[in-house]
Amino acid sequence: MVTRGDDFDDFVRGSSTRLLRTAVLLTGDQQAAEDLVQEVYERMYVHWGRVTGAPEPYARKALTNLVANRWRRKGRKPEVALGPGHDRPTGDRSDAFAVRDQLLSALQELPPRQRAVIVLRYYEDLTEAQTAEALGCSVGTVKSQTSRGLDRLRQLTEPAIMEGLR
Repeated sequence: MVTRGDDFDDFVRGSSTRLLRTAVLLTGDQQAAEDLVQEVYERMYVHWGRVTGAPEPYARKALTNLVANRWRRKGRKPEVALGPGHDRPTGDRSDAFAVRDQLLSALQELPPRQRAVIVLRYYEDLTEAQTAEALGCSVGTVKSQTSRGLDRLRQLTEPAIMEGLR
């Protein structure tokens, strides 16, 4: 007999890696991302019987709402970047990994809202309307934050990539 807990366990096993990656990209912090994913799962378990359709989009929306709520809290101290080289994996540093690492580092330098829009639009492949809905903002805000975020990523990555090619 399949129970509610079995279905939920299967969902958690199947979605954990992707949801955690999204959370890390949104927050820039592994521990904060793990805490947020855990909170999403706790909230979903309580309401599991009411989740209709595919649960992963529901989880992703809950995650983005939790991250957005962090921005809205009054009196919250801004995140402080630890700087280049902190917690980076060691070992083989091929060109592909170096470019990927640089892009991830640059992504963490974006303001939280720009980072969220870039992650949802290009990593999660959501439309502008879906991204706006997930973040609770207008499509125009998504467009402007995407434009600003991409411009900033170009500023942060192109000089170093070009330097690496010389």
